[in-house]
Amino acid sequence: MTALSSSVALADDAASCKAIRLSDPGWTDITATNAVAAVLLEALGYEPEVKTLSVPIGYQSMKNGEIDVFLGNWMPAQQAFIDDLNAAKAVEVVTKNLVGAKFTLAVPTVTADKGIKDFADLAAHADEFDSKIYGIEPGAPANANIQKMIDAGEFGLKGWELVESGEQAMLAQVERASKEGKGVVFLAWAPHPMNERFKLTYLSGGDAYFGANFGGAEVYTLARTGWSESCPNAASLFKHLTFDVSMENVLMGEILGGKDAKEAASTWLKANPAVLDGWLSGVKTLDGQPGEAAVKTALGL
Repeated sequence: MTALSSSVALADDAASCKAIRLSDPGWTDITATNAVAAVLLEALGYEPEVKTLSVPIGYQSMKNGEIDVFLGNWMPAQQAFIDDLNAAKAVEVVTKNLVGAKFTLAVPTVTADKGIKDFADLAAHADEFDSKIYGIEPGAPANANIQKMIDAGEFGLKGWELVESGEQAMLAQVERASKEGKGVVFLAWAPHPMNERFKLTYLSGGDAYFGANFGGAEVYTLARTGWSESCPNAASLFKHLTFDVSMENVLMGEILGGKDAKEAASTWLKANPAVLDGWLSGVKTLDGQPGEAAVKTALGL
């Protein structure tokens, strides 16, 4: 997986660069960052198209040249996919777009207060959890890690069940269990408004499966190999487009509250116009005009 060189000279993008295909695994954080990108791209004269694809299908689509950009390469959780893509020379790293993320198993704090604060504490409370761990959508790398852990009998979890569902279904289960005072163990991560919505405790002890620091992660923007060279102006936008946990928490909360993702992104951008200076430095519209001025006009700034 090669990194996009910062020395690539900007040039007006060809008309063939107008359509930009992005992948969304159905995760609210990527829905939010895709929405920010889409608002900016549309103001610059591009036509972004977001396709909802599972992580494996999204990466296969990049390999096949059917997806141009992916803003959700969580590392190290997706290392196996990246190894495959590297072997095929299918993608390049555009930028690291988020630091301070984390991703591992968690329980409600009221459950943790009963002495369940580590992966090794789960087995002794199997009845309370109904021997179930709630994951996200089928095919997600984190689910595969959980299943591997169960199959290996790690932490005494042999025979437990991984319940695969979408993010919202999983969180609905967490809410039900929390209200009923029942135990529930599930995949949790930041950024995500679940950290504000629920009182959560991330479990220690899962470093071998999720990485150190409670599954501490960095998120990267990837492009299919050759796209950045073919569309250097659009690639420059994505190279500058970086986020923070606080920003994503806000946007994700709006989206989960029912607001249209691009509307939420536009509202946030209008309230935080200073980010445009860095994100749009040297970036032009598709027809070669100053990009920052075009975006500010589109946002009514």
